[in-house]
Amino acid sequence: MKISLTDSNGSGILRAFAQAIGATISGRFVYIPESKGGGYLTGFTWGHDLRMMVRHYYLKEDVLIERTNELVDGQDDVIFLLSGVYSSPQTQTDLAPERAYVFICVQALSALMEMPAHTLFGSVTIAVSRQYLRHLFGEIDHPIVANLLRAKNNFAVEIDSSPELVKTASDMLHQSIPERLESRYYKLKCEEMLCYVFALLMQREAKAMTKLHISDFRSIYAIKEHLRLHLGEAPAIASLAREAHMSQPKLRKLFKQTFGKGIFEYYQSMRMQEAARLLKEKRLTVSEVGYQLGFTNLSHFSRVFEEHMGSTPKKFSALPIGS
Repeated sequence: MKISLTDSNGSGILRAFAQAIGATISGRFVYIPESKGGGYLTGFTWGHDLRMMVRHYYLKEDVLIERTNELVDGQDDVIFLLSGVYSSPQTQTDLAPERAYVFICVQALSALMEMPAHTLFGSVTIAVSRQYLRHLFGEIDHPIVANLLRAKNNFAVEIDSSPELVKTASDMLHQSIPERLESRYYKLKCEEMLCYVFALLMQREAKAMTKLHISDFRSIYAIKEHLRLHLGEAPAIASLAREAHMSQPKLRKLFKQTFGKGIFEYYQSMRMQEAARLLKEKRLTVSEVGYQLGFTNLSHFSRVFEEHMGSTPKKFSALPIGS
């Protein structure tokens, strides 16, 4: 299903999505109908400076939202997607978990929202004006932070999530405060999560960011998707550069700028996350996982897995679910 909408303040997403799938709207909540999936979306708006949307649901069919952004004069928003901050209940083992990461971009690069079927979406999206970000974090001296706060160029940054982010987001799911205090509560939690995101950004290499054209952005994310779909094949940089219509040095530079890791390092990290999922959720054997992910030497697989996950595949698979 494809949904096209024009969004001038963020609230249009919820209502258009609800209308397209026949969802029920109750107050600030949009409840997914049983025929389409389950769960809900909700959100808050604090003027033009700060907006937040919480997604905690799954769908029975793929959905693509294509959004046209119409901002008010002078508005210049930065988008923070905190993906996979809510874990899947153990009773929903048939749902694929949303990968945990933080994606940050300018409003112009946030026009597409892909929602694959049978995936538990547990995420928070925050839209913040740069003026408000400068009010909160303007004193921080770091090139990446400076680019976020002041530069007019397009940019996209992806970083790993953190336990603090997950805990703060989880707190929002289980709050029990009076309704009249909810707006203030969620705003404080929203700003708390932004603090943790900026703490993660400050761990990045202190290096100025290169301007990212929208075409380059799409190419980089197409390569990321290629890596995800071919975890059993080592990436061929020359071939990927040709597909992206850019030189190998440019590809390597933009990929590392966006994801904080080189192409092979990122591929190997995704590979080990999938290995962990297959071991723990699908209960495959170590050899089944190793061979499925393209390893011909299981000893090498075990060494790489331990480097990334902190234990051997055999020990990891023996841990209780949730450990």
